[in-house]
Amino acid sequence: MSDRALQAFEEGLRQERATHFETAKNIYAELMESVADAALLEKIRWRLEDMDALIAEKAIYARIDENGKRVLTEIGMNIAEDQTLMEILMAADAIDFENETAIFIPLKRDYIDRCLDLVPHQIPGDPGTNTFGTGATPPFLKRTTDDELRAASRAEYERIVQVVGEQQDVVGIFSLPVAHDKSISLYEVAQLMEKHFSGLKMTATTGMSDDEVTYLKGKDHWVDGTSLITSLTPMSSMVDYFLRSVRTGNNLLLLDLTIAGMSGAGSPEALLTQIHAQVLFMMVIAQTLNPGTVCLHGGIPGVVEMGGDLSYSSPHQPLINAAMARVNTWITGLPSAQSGGSTSLTEVSLQAVSESELSRNSLRKYGVHIIRHAMGALGSLNFFSLEKFLEDCQRERSSRMAFAESPTDRGTIPMYFPADDTALDGIREIAEKGNPKSADHTLRNVDSFRLWENTINEAATQKLYYPQLSDTVIERIQQGTMIP
Repeated sequence: MSDRALQAFEEGLRQERATHFETAKNIYAELMESVADAALLEKIRWRLEDMDALIAEKAIYARIDENGKRVLTEIGMNIAEDQTLMEILMAADAIDFENETAIFIPLKRDYIDRCLDLVPHQIPGDPGTNTFGTGATPPFLKRTTDDELRAASRAEYERIVQVVGEQQDVVGIFSLPVAHDKSISLYEVAQLMEKHFSGLKMTATTGMSDDEVTYLKGKDHWVDGTSLITSLTPMSSMVDYFLRSVRTGNNLLLLDLTIAGMSGAGSPEALLTQIHAQVLFMMVIAQTLNPGTVCLHGGIPGVVEMGGDLSYSSPHQPLINAAMARVNTWITGLPSAQSGGSTSLTEVSLQAVSESELSRNSLRKYGVHIIRHAMGALGSLNFFSLEKFLEDCQRERSSRMAFAESPTDRGTIPMYFPADDTALDGIREIAEKGNPKSADHTLRNVDSFRLWENTINEAATQKLYYPQLSDTVIERIQQGTMIP
């Protein structure tokens, strides 16, 4: 094996990691014509086989980014009745009043671009790629000896924060793990988190006073989780809190939990396009009021089960969140936070812990940034269990070791993300009809996630990247259940 050929192959892998798949393809194609060593030739062939799929996948993510901006310029956001937001944008000369075809209030494209240019691409206290942690603020604490459903008390919260702080070798972000009762305030919870956890932390400041919300200002390892838009419309209860966080100058995690076919478009591409547009709108408002504000892209798409409830046991949940992460890590360069690693099951069991492990492994396999809700959550984010949290941490340690021991020359794994050429039209139809459930686009895409999963399953049977690990997709299709 020549050193020059090996160096060229390693350069191809570097180009893949930089998502320069066309360049990597050219390198591998040239090597295929010149390399004689059978072992290296097999590795080159392995990588070359994936290049066209990766090139096509990246092109879809680029279209999602572009179409997300087109949603803002051609469809608009339904803010006409929100005087505060209208006044902010009118004062900035951001509204395109010459657009006569938009359904709602359209923004000027050059203004969007100027605002997005102000968003930092690095965040203080960044824990890095494939970071997993707590989150979701479920309303109920799951207790091992008490079946009563209620929030955590002061003593219980103190215990939770202490235990999470002891697991910082695998917990990279500490978001509010569960709701609390009146025995402790949100401000006091934040102080506990600060005392016991040195890494990145997130809280939602809606329950804080004006003075208390400044606690996060200037702290590199804190983000203020906030939201503004859902279903292309501002949430009236969140507008003032959102604007307060922006004006205070806190680092922001801009959250959008839009659910396929329920509050958003039904196809994977259209769903991500709508979510991306809504997060970009929040960024525009933030940069308008406080240029240079740190903004994490918190688009966390959700999927439902047959009954219509949010389903964290679905294999589609980690897949769609990994794809949303790739929109940002491959295209926008914006820091991002996704969701996964949880389960729809409500009891701490082997199956619940295994589902969570497989979900985390699926996300890590495709490569993500920050993942909330990954440790301790149950019941599709309705419960938090300290017992499950510790089991999740132990599984996470084993998974990290397994991934660390995996071959480093397998390259980037394609997700075969399905294209939807009608995504923008579908979002417009939903805006016109006021509900994704009544849109023809939604009805045409009821099987889109299942078909996408089938494509991944078929590809995975041909090329297993991590044979020593339980693979989410492979295990589900072969066994129809979770493994120990």
